[in-house]
Amino acid sequence: MDTLITHEAGIRLAFFLGTFAVMAIWEMLAPRRVLQVPKGVRWANNIGLVVLNTVVLRLLFPAAAVGMAAFAVQQGWGVLNAVALPAWLAFVIAVVALDFVIWLQHVMVHAIPLLWRLHRVHHADPDYDLTTGARFHPIEIILSMLIKFAAIAVLGPPVAAVIVFEVLLNAMAMFNHGNVRLPAAVDRVLRWFVVTPDMHRVHHSVEDDETNSNFGFNLSVWDRLFGTYRAQPRGGHEGMTIGIRGYAQRRDVTWLSGMLLLPFRGRIDGYVINRRQWSRTDDAHD
Repeated sequence: MDTLITHEAGIRLAFFLGTFAVMAIWEMLAPRRVLQVPKGVRWANNIGLVVLNTVVLRLLFPAAAVGMAAFAVQQGWGVLNAVALPAWLAFVIAVVALDFVIWLQHVMVHAIPLLWRLHRVHHADPDYDLTTGARFHPIEIILSMLIKFAAIAVLGPPVAAVIVFEVLLNAMAMFNHGNVRLPAAVDRVLRWFVVTPDMHRVHHSVEDDETNSNFGFNLSVWDRLFGTYRAQPRGGHEGMTIGIRGYAQRRDVTWLSGMLLLPFRGRIDGYVINRRQWSRTDDAHD
């Protein structure tokens, strides 16, 4: 366990760089949409935000989620540390449970106006590619880590499960935010199990009812189970508009300084779940 904790940062970085390289090449070879903002400008600022968030997290939480998991094991905290289960079953339960926590957290940041202010940074990106998957305001990243700590304390997951989950979290965020084209038949089958780029792209639509659907990042079962699944955007994937209404100035939604200030600008609008006004008669569910 000590070896896993020692090399956790290196393991995650290796998988991050490998997945980033694969997705970047895939986006160049088979793009799904034409980007509105030059890729160099978007990547420089989105990746700059990733670097800032990484530094902030390492300064505030040096051991991160893996350290919390190790501490929970040592203290005997959590459900999985209180019951005798085969190691493989505890591992599977932990990964699936943490996946559900992230889904629930995602719904929460769309439902609570104050948290939606922070989450707008992610949705205000006028384009959609692998860097969008890591574009979050530092305050939201800190809150997300605190929620993860609480979930780990209650669940008591194995350290290895937390490492695998963190790797999946990063890799799947880049995959399902990828500006890539999957064959329709492959996408149709794959999305019964995991969130595909076409499935999650609906969530980044400028249309508020489409924004408040498809909250999953890894397993697609949660959206189907809780009725938030939406098959396709009304305007089609090439025709849909990405982003948030009222946030079109490049300095506000593309530049790093604008992203950091975005939560403190403007008023809360109809995107927040508990303030929705639309009719659901035209929903496009499977």
